[in-house]
Amino acid sequence: MGDKTKTRKKKPPRVLFVIFFGALFLASAVFGAAQEVYTTPYGGSYHRENCSTTSSSVTRKITVQEAALAGYKPCRVCKPLVVDAPAEKNAEAAGFYRVNIEGISSYKAAEISKMQKAVVTRHVDGDTVEVRFISKPAGIINQTEKIRMIGVDTPETVHPKKGVEAFGKEASEYTKRALLNKNVYIALDWDIKDKYGRLLAYIYTEDGKVCHNAKLIQEGYAHAYTIFPFQFLEEFKALEKEARSRKRGLWGDLHDNR
Repeated sequence: MGDKTKTRKKKPPRVLFVIFFGALFLASAVFGAAQEVYTTPYGGSYHRENCSTTSSSVTRKITVQEAALAGYKPCRVCKPLVVDAPAEKNAEAAGFYRVNIEGISSYKAAEISKMQKAVVTRHVDGDTVEVRFISKPAGIINQTEKIRMIGVDTPETVHPKKGVEAFGKEASEYTKRALLNKNVYIALDWDIKDKYGRLLAYIYTEDGKVCHNAKLIQEGYAHAYTIFPFQFLEEFKALEKEARSRKRGLWGDLHDNR
């Protein structure tokens, strides 16, 4: 008589199921975080591509993860994908006034009472300075930071390949006179730092009456740097147009080669 004992199939260890489904969840989260959404210059929300609320607005394409890091909220109309922001969402720029989140449409409407105070300790050139914050910041922002001013580009004076460009010295001296060793207020926008690790910011004078970024363009020491979008892009373009029409600074007859 043969052996009728049935051989039981071995079940995979439970740990394999945990690993498998955990990997699926992680892959789904990573894929979702990389999906692209859209933001508008003056809003605090992110949207799907064809959202009716952004049809007449200039939009910027970013990932869902970047939107979460920047503090944007999902649109209530188009209901885009939602992912949990990392723990550093609030910490990376904690305590800093961010014009994009505030939804400000003009640099003149910024409130310096909400900004971080700093002193300009070193002048680099027309659009770059170094500051030391009065209070120690939290997150990825250090007490001493090199600032690249948002939305402006002055002629070069310290570039290793371009040398000193026309009207570069004048722009550099203007920033030096206006800011060096002065107390200032700092506001941020969509992006915190550039690829060189410089803090991207708007610099306001201590009395709150002047945004130095805007003043550089208005007086003809810089042109509006529009390669990357920022909150006051249209306003800065208008300032450049006015400076050109009035032939101020680098747009004067002796300097304008454009």
